[in-house]
Amino acid sequence: MAVQALIFGALVQSMLVVAGLIVYWFNIPTRVVGWLAGYGAGALIGAISFTLIEQADKLGSTDMVIWMIIGACIFIAGDIVIEKRFGESAGALGIVLGSLVDGVPESIIFGIQLAVGGAFSPAFVTAVVISNIPQSLAPSADLAKAGWSKWRVARMWLVVVLACGVTCALFYALATNVPALTGARASAIAAGGLMAMITSSFIPFADERGGIWTGIFTILGVAGAFLQTY
Repeated sequence: MAVQALIFGALVQSMLVVAGLIVYWFNIPTRVVGWLAGYGAGALIGAISFTLIEQADKLGSTDMVIWMIIGACIFIAGDIVIEKRFGESAGALGIVLGSLVDGVPESIIFGIQLAVGGAFSPAFVTAVVISNIPQSLAPSADLAKAGWSKWRVARMWLVVVLACGVTCALFYALATNVPALTGARASAIAAGGLMAMITSSFIPFADERGGIWTGIFTILGVAGAFLQTY
């Protein structure tokens, strides 16, 4: 079952690789990239509001806030390192880092749910898959313009996908031996890290490229997440 958990965790995130390569096959206008990024930001805000916070609330208010701050700090620390190393590509890579901060806790949740035999929320799985499309496509478009080859971009996203798959398998094995384990802390970390990424990277990225209409697409992303949840 651990192997199945690895495969499941990787498959859920595999759209990151596919969407990241689309920019090499099709010429996508900068404004459209911005709109897609806006939609992705909205979908992530919806996932945080309607799914992650609900799951993290099991911790109690104080613990939930603490773990959300920890998630935000993890993203900020990684983003600082990226800015120092990659310069002009830092904005796009900040979104990639956000995908990792997002995907790993999601995979923890999936691994635990597989171990305890809990039912998956179709809305949550769908939101993860759909939000991964603009979350990958938007930064990949910038990296392609910066001269990154499609194989380099593919390898980058593949590392994220494999990290998620391995995490899912590890926490499946852990939860099998520790029945009391829940994904509440992982949900709080993901919520905090994502909010930090959305604020500092995703929305500025989307607004710069999509202009004033980006806000409409952000609302559409939130609405899509809401309709999938309720």
